[in-house]
Amino acid sequence: MAVLDPPIYKDSKQNQMEDGSQPKGKSTANRYDRMEWAGAFGDLGTLIPFVVGYIAVLHMDPAGILLAFGISKVASGLYYHTPMPIQPMKAIGGAAIGQGGILTPGMVYGAGLVTAAIWLLLGLTGTVDRVAKLASKPVVRGIVLGLGFTFILEAIRMMGSNPAIAIAGLVVTYLLLSNAKVPAMFVLLLLGVAVALFQQPDLPAKLAQAGITPRLPSFALGNLSWQDVLWGGLLLAIPQVPLSLGNACIAVVAENNDIFPDRPVTERKVATTMGLMNLISPLIGGIPMCHGAGGMAGHVRFGARTGGALVILGIIVITIGLFFGNSVELIFQMFPAAILGVILFFAGVELALSSRDVGSKKEDFYVMLVTAGIATWNMGAAFVAGVLLYQAVHRGIVKL
Repeated sequence: MAVLDPPIYKDSKQNQMEDGSQPKGKSTANRYDRMEWAGAFGDLGTLIPFVVGYIAVLHMDPAGILLAFGISKVASGLYYHTPMPIQPMKAIGGAAIGQGGILTPGMVYGAGLVTAAIWLLLGLTGTVDRVAKLASKPVVRGIVLGLGFTFILEAIRMMGSNPAIAIAGLVVTYLLLSNAKVPAMFVLLLLGVAVALFQQPDLPAKLAQAGITPRLPSFALGNLSWQDVLWGGLLLAIPQVPLSLGNACIAVVAENNDIFPDRPVTERKVATTMGLMNLISPLIGGIPMCHGAGGMAGHVRFGARTGGALVILGIIVITIGLFFGNSVELIFQMFPAAILGVILFFAGVELALSSRDVGSKKEDFYVMLVTAGIATWNMGAAFVAGVLLYQAVHRGIVKL
């Protein structure tokens, strides 16, 4: 990935001293410069659609959702010192939003609590590390490649909402992709705002009318029932586990440690922080959240190299949630789907690129491709199939 890095940043590996150590304060301290600001918005392609869906379909409190996200992002940036992203859990979000007439906010909160229990158990006991060790490099790269393909396909669908704007966004981004003085993200966001104002000239008036409405979210668990926890766990939390294991744990650890070898993380640490964030989130009306390799790819692609990007975005999100909760849907209309699709497209390409170091052996390449193909359907199935196929090939049971 380092070959595509903006010139203002050197790859973490290049910062190493001759003995392999890192210069103090050079690559571990969070930064808050313009590239970190640009990279902060590299994960909007997944954040905004899910947040809007929860608000519009399930009528959940925007203040609670955004405050939980913001706190988690700030904590992640300060703890990991890398662009370790905070994203909505996609299987839970897709099911909850897609079945809004059946599932309730209480079930979403219940799913968050069950999710917290699962990942704290896996993390604190070290079980997740033992599971992760089953994954060979071709399997891990296959999961990451499949996730990259998934992002690219979803990005193309989003860009199809306005192909002309999407093409303009792609051209602008490619021209400025390695420009440290004028980050591509800033121009993309300005383009999005210009398009939104052209399509909805009354949007500024609506925003002004909504005004500043400072308020705290209400305690979300006051009316939570055991039925909410039971059905939230069965219908939402448990089906999410395989996807999170592949994307939010194994893949993001591999990606973080490839890009930032001076700031390595473990599956155990990532699982534990996922558990903690989901323990806190339901208390204030937040949704189930996770880390994710695609989110890191988006942050990195647009310039982020430290946890400063997460701190920046977290503070912005907290501010919107606490002071503009009634205007969230209007504010997010400033970012058209086509522009979000462009951001997601580059995140997907960046993610898929990390699979290029799988090696030249036919067997490893084959395992990676099979795993990637299944990963576009189900991360958990891809993990199991990839592990079994790798063992079968390398033990001579299957000959290619």
